[in-house]
Amino acid sequence: MKGGLSILAEKNNANGLEPVQKTKETGKQAYLILGCGAIGLATAKGLKKQDYTVLIVDINEKVVESLREQNMDACLGDMSDPKFLETVLANKQFNAILILGDNSASNQQALRTIKKITPETYVVVRAIDPVEQEDLKELGVDALVLPAEIVAKHIIRTLEGVALSKRTDKLIKLLAGMKGSKLGIVLHDSPDPDAIASGLALKYIAETTGTDAEILYHGEVGHQVNRAFVNLLNINMRRIEEVDLDEFAGFALVDTSPGANNSLPPEIEPDIIIDHHPPMKTEFSSYYVDVRPGTGSCSTILTKYLQQLELPIEKELATALIHGIRTDTQEFKRNTSPADLTAAAFLYPLVDHTLLGQIETPPMSTETLDVLGEAIRRRTVKGSYLVSNVGFIMDRDALVQAADYLLNLEGISTVLVFGLSEDKIHITGRNKDVRINIGAVLQEAFGDIGTAGGHSTAGAAQIPLGVFSGMKDKESLLKLVGDAVTMRFFSKIGIENGDKTT
Repeated sequence: MKGGLSILAEKNNANGLEPVQKTKETGKQAYLILGCGAIGLATAKGLKKQDYTVLIVDINEKVVESLREQNMDACLGDMSDPKFLETVLANKQFNAILILGDNSASNQQALRTIKKITPETYVVVRAIDPVEQEDLKELGVDALVLPAEIVAKHIIRTLEGVALSKRTDKLIKLLAGMKGSKLGIVLHDSPDPDAIASGLALKYIAETTGTDAEILYHGEVGHQVNRAFVNLLNINMRRIEEVDLDEFAGFALVDTSPGANNSLPPEIEPDIIIDHHPPMKTEFSSYYVDVRPGTGSCSTILTKYLQQLELPIEKELATALIHGIRTDTQEFKRNTSPADLTAAAFLYPLVDHTLLGQIETPPMSTETLDVLGEAIRRRTVKGSYLVSNVGFIMDRDALVQAADYLLNLEGISTVLVFGLSEDKIHITGRNKDVRINIGAVLQEAFGDIGTAGGHSTAGAAQIPLGVFSGMKDKESLLKLVGDAVTMRFFSKIGIENGDKTT
């Protein structure tokens, strides 16, 4: 009789099934597979490759003999027979039991028996159809496997891989067509680490094709973490208003899109758009468009490009990208997709962790502390909504830190913090109320008089002051702006001015 050191013996019992003998413990992880069709066999082979101990039970004698010929430990038995299972479980301890038969009644009976004999054992059961899942949960299953869903997910991943391959091929073809000339990579105004890291990655990809590229931006890199990020990684960027745009053969919008918060002149149509924010419009005439609102960061999209192209990644670029992913997902707590997690896992071994620590722990600037103090002192609260006008600011990113801090206040679910520069009103929103999309609210409230957008949990807007920028009475200007912004915001979320304020 063929087979390994499993619980096999001569067939001498009344029903023709094999009696079970006690096996020696090997110290390896051991798994019991009940039912060995195609799924069970593939699972058994996978576990054996990991050098785990695997025992397979099947009611089909030919299947058992075939398994033994493949040097698999297999036993002839009926999983729906409580006495048989009791004997198996009495002679061997298993780390987990996998019930993978194609008969619902037998699978459920086996689960019922196992949970009665050894309730602490982890049991995975194949569900024949979605309807059966509730029955298995009531019987105490620890994990469910629905083959149709697994196959569907695999197909989707395959299609995503094909789509990514076609995207990157198209991008490389476009960049190679600019060889010998220069690409302008335009970030959103006052760029954050996600935008900067993404621009840096696209610049690297362009240069591998022989195309020069420069990162362009408008506004300030004001947040002390962002300044540390740029300085420590020695990232070169130029202000878009200080360059001659005619020197560029084409433009890419990164972490932004046409009509959103960027300073690419509206008459210039970008050749490339790569973003993870919901777009301001649904149709683009650009040659290359990759907009993925379901992804938590733009750095994730660029990391996937680098993976697909199999380009070597220097530690500085890896550090920039993982910092971009972590900041835009708030350490994977906000708008995080599986792609963000796999991208971060890919980058992690390549990162300079000492450098990353220096970037993430710079000292707080005195202006940020002042803005935070003003945001707390001048806050207006209606129900779970908080609005604060911090007055005149130099560092727009201080608004972000203030909004993040105020969102932690007890009873607060949505925060709007805004301040004034010389010519604009800068607005930052944060939200954890599942009923509200703060990016959409800001777009509805301020999109007609400025630029606005974002996600369900984070958003921003900028409104030109226009003729009011010349007002000499700054206190009147602050009150005028504060009342207008607050009224528009509360109106869009359905709160009337007469509602209770604290």
